[in-house]
Amino acid sequence: MISSAPVLETSLPDLKLLGRGKVRDIYEVGDDLLIVATDRISAFDYVLGTGIPDKGKVLTQLSAFWFDRIGTLVPHHVIATDVSAFPPALRAHADTLRGRSMLCRRTRPLPIECVARGYLSGSGWKEYQQSGSVCGVRLPSGLRESDRLPEPIYTPATKAETGHDINIDEEEAGRIVGRELLARVKALTLEIFRRGCEHAESKGIIIADTKFEFGLVGDGNPATDIVLIDEVLTPDSSRFWPKDQYKPGGAVPSFDKQYVRDYLEEIRWNKQPPVPSLPEPVVARTREKYVEAFRRLSDRELQ
Repeated sequence: MISSAPVLETSLPDLKLLGRGKVRDIYEVGDDLLIVATDRISAFDYVLGTGIPDKGKVLTQLSAFWFDRIGTLVPHHVIATDVSAFPPALRAHADTLRGRSMLCRRTRPLPIECVARGYLSGSGWKEYQQSGSVCGVRLPSGLRESDRLPEPIYTPATKAETGHDINIDEEEAGRIVGRELLARVKALTLEIFRRGCEHAESKGIIIADTKFEFGLVGDGNPATDIVLIDEVLTPDSSRFWPKDQYKPGGAVPSFDKQYVRDYLEEIRWNKQPPVPSLPEPVVARTREKYVEAFRRLSDRELQ
């Protein structure tokens, strides 16, 4: 049962809006940022007109769970997620912000995304079919879709303002951010992924792949000034598979937008505006999978 209408856009008129992404609204709070995860959902590079109730809460609260778990490995940008700990100016918006917002320190985001892959799926599978490699990483021949890789690989990508991010190899990523910095974020990416996979598998979830974002503070020293930012190991940034349904050789059911994508393919949407609306059963089932992923991984109820 869906308990409330989705939050598709926030309105905090006493704060400076810095931007709206596909999911998040970002506001300026003094020297810091307020990041609010809405219930917007995108598919095939378009934000749909129908949201998924509580999706933004899942993304925020699951990210907070992971930030807490890996805080000893790398600093993160979160200052607070509890509205009662926010500056007084924000407390007037408590009902809007509760459970779906993070007060964060500013960083200088790196212009690359850091992707870790443990299984062959998505764009990696498509590239492998063409070249036998993924982002310049040569893989064994004869692998099938959804096969587990011999070991996780790091595959960077450039950030796109619109549309898909573009996969690049490590050489290109090193030219963009510098070799020393790239080596550090690669090591962090693979270790965060390893820890996340270990925990998730104990909860019956396979993390097939995921992406992380990092920023810099201070002088940008690769040894001391890297900060983990954005979201971490959520159904939006990762490919979650139920362990008991894993079967290589084809696509595996997932915890993310599967029902949305399936519906859009079923109605033969041409993936161009105008965007279609989603029927209630698709909305309800998608919400159910997001919330299930959160409960399994965190052992908590959504707030």
